[in-house]
Amino acid sequence: MYQLIDTHAHLEELKNLELVFDEARENGVIAIVAVGSDYESNVKVLELSEKYPSFVYPALGLYPWQLSKLGLLEVEKIEQLIEQNIKKAVAIGEIGLDYHKQLLKAVSKELQKKVFKRLLEIAKRYDKPVIIHSRYAWKDAFLLTRDVNIEKAVFHWFTGPSSVLDSIISNDYYISATPAAAYHEEHQRAVKAVPLEHLILETDSPVTYGREARYSAKPSDIVRSLRSAALLRGINQAIIAEESTRNAIALFTLGK
Repeated sequence: MYQLIDTHAHLEELKNLELVFDEARENGVIAIVAVGSDYESNVKVLELSEKYPSFVYPALGLYPWQLSKLGLLEVEKIEQLIEQNIKKAVAIGEIGLDYHKQLLKAVSKELQKKVFKRLLEIAKRYDKPVIIHSRYAWKDAFLLTRDVNIEKAVFHWFTGPSSVLDSIISNDYYISATPAAAYHEEHQRAVKAVPLEHLILETDSPVTYGREARYSAKPSDIVRSLRSAALLRGINQAIIAEESTRNAIALFTLGK
């Protein structure tokens, strides 16, 4: 059995966490990065990291879709929470941009970029890696990250064009492989192209995956990410497991 790290899971959305964790451990999971997306989830991942030390590691963030529900004071409250708990956080995330037409009806690109930049600046100030959501906003998300001089970033579940992918790789940023690597062509391209030393694995639990047979992901499904990444790259699963785990430990400074 391989030692694996799920670098992106929304644990506050999962039920029966004890069973979820037992199943994850049975599938080789040695650590989970629990990402926050708003004030309440940030508080929850901090609580989980205290309850499950050296297994659950908190990342504190603000998901762009949350901006449709929040005013400026609430955004500032989340930023303050992040800064107050920055020493406990292994990353700032999930943060980023999303240009889906439904979100743009409620939240402008300009507001998204303003908030994203402020969060990037917090990460820069405290030398924290960032976990970036960039759906339909791939170029803007990359440019802002680069312009703030962020040194360590993972573009999670990347499905953007080759031009942006090439820029991400050239800047030594990371790409995460999700279970969607089994069937999503654009995501497959990213998982195949990134240098092995900048590839990590994730589930984005409890996201629903699959084309015909649909399933709601749990951290134990990291083995699906591993299997697909190994198949795409034509590399033994043991090599992907070892390299991706080493990468995640280094990126997020886990276990220290």
